[in-house]
Amino acid sequence: MSRTARFRWLGIVVTVGIVAFPVGWGISDRLEQDNDFCTRCHLEPGVPLHVELRRAFDRTPSPNLASAHARVEVPSHVGDFRCIDCHGGASWKGRARVKALAAIDAFWYVVGQFEEPAGMEWPLWDEDCQKCHTSFAAPASEAWETPRFHELPVHNVELGIDCVSCHRAHESGGNPDGYFIDAEHVRRECGRCHERYAY
Repeated sequence: MSRTARFRWLGIVVTVGIVAFPVGWGISDRLEQDNDFCTRCHLEPGVPLHVELRRAFDRTPSPNLASAHARVEVPSHVGDFRCIDCHGGASWKGRARVKALAAIDAFWYVVGQFEEPAGMEWPLWDEDCQKCHTSFAAPASEAWETPRFHELPVHNVELGIDCVSCHRAHESGGNPDGYFIDAEHVRRECGRCHERYAY
């Protein structure tokens, strides 16, 4: 193949990529508004992860935090909560991360090599939670009270623990009145810094 022909093919590939990128981005934006689209590729028989996640999401009463989100009514939110409302990325960087992961999964699905994950390999970033949850627990009402977890700057900034480290969204169990936090799991997280909780 001549040098001119190689440059011509390279030009065609680059042009197709430039056109395909925004078109694919726009089409996927539209499709991912439907929870059934998000789970369609993940519903292979005998593979329970996304089958159970979707069943739990639609269940009443809510068995986990994600399902509780599906039931909540928020005046600023239009319509029902969807998978993409939490898993869509809050910033440009987060959105690009989601699109890249979806493109990789789509590629492996199309070529017949997609493997259903056994768990959440790419957890939500804090910004995904904070786009709705801008404030945390109110400060202690009395000076003598122990400060609450989120009042301590070390917990919010310096700790290196993500929101989903304690507020696990899709796992069943935990206390519905306490944001579905599982005490044993949180105690293990606390034990990373506080030896009295380690076991």
